[in-house]
Amino acid sequence: MKKMSNSCGASGGVYGLAFIGALVYYIQHAANFKEGVIGFFKALLWPAILIYKVMQFLKM
Repeated sequence: MKKMSNSCGASGGVYGLAFIGALVYYIQHAANFKEGVIGFFKALLWPAILIYKVMQFLKM
């Protein structure tokens, strides 16, 4: 029997720290609750948008 590992490695930790940093930034700059909720979703999605823009810039 093979032992399978389901770990993310270092990238999961980097994403987690980046998420927390972005979340703190967006929450601090929110003027009301609605902007705070929008900031939460921005913090979740910014890595995907960044990679999309980089790939678009590199014409991949």
